[in-house]
Amino acid sequence: MMHLFISDLHLSPEHPRLIRGFLDFLKHYQKQHVHLYILGDWFDAWIGDDDQAAWLDEIVIAMQDFHRSGNRIYFQVGNRDFALGQNFLDQFNGILLPEVAYLKVGQYNYRIEHGDALCTDDLSYQRFKKIIRQPLILALLKRTPLNFRKKLAAGFRQKSTTAQQYKTADIMDVNDKAVEQAIHNVDVLIHGHTHRPNTHSLQDKTRIVLGDWREQSAEAKYLKIDHNGHWQLLTWVIA
Repeated sequence: MMHLFISDLHLSPEHPRLIRGFLDFLKHYQKQHVHLYILGDWFDAWIGDDDQAAWLDEIVIAMQDFHRSGNRIYFQVGNRDFALGQNFLDQFNGILLPEVAYLKVGQYNYRIEHGDALCTDDLSYQRFKKIIRQPLILALLKRTPLNFRKKLAAGFRQKSTTAQQYKTADIMDVNDKAVEQAIHNVDVLIHGHTHRPNTHSLQDKTRIVLGDWREQSAEAKYLKIDHNGHWQLLTWVIA
């Protein structure tokens, strides 16, 4: 059984090329019996599982076909789609993972997460996350009218874009101490969020950063792990 890890696709109707690239990715691996892990920011914004937008239909159908072919699908929320829940995933038998999950492949122990929790120097974002992710706040938010949530999501995206212009690259990257704590009891840490795909060695441990899906470069970095636990950081070309 092969394990595949992707993150930060930021799918939206405004970027149909990225959607096609994702659908092509599913078709490529559909017959290979894989466990697919989507580690957050699958969508550029998610306002609730009750959103029945037509552009999502082909994604849901493709995921259903992917699952029927014998593959398993796992999802962790990111900072853009933290409101995505099990109701949406149930359409294709997807499994909602906790914000931090662990798995063992071969002799290696892996920790997987979106990665935003590792960016502890970004104090304003961490404050916002602490508030918005409270179960009560999130439950109340999901009960507001759909149009209100659409406007709210657009406002969040605009504020995030504006805020990033005034933050240094170091602030938006992971904190070394947070990484050390996260990787302490595992062999490999896998995350996305920072849009800085690479592999990093920490003594006898490894941190693997997945890449975002980019129209400009027409490629994305994703991770493949074979049944022995051996991994490769690969490039998916977006047609």
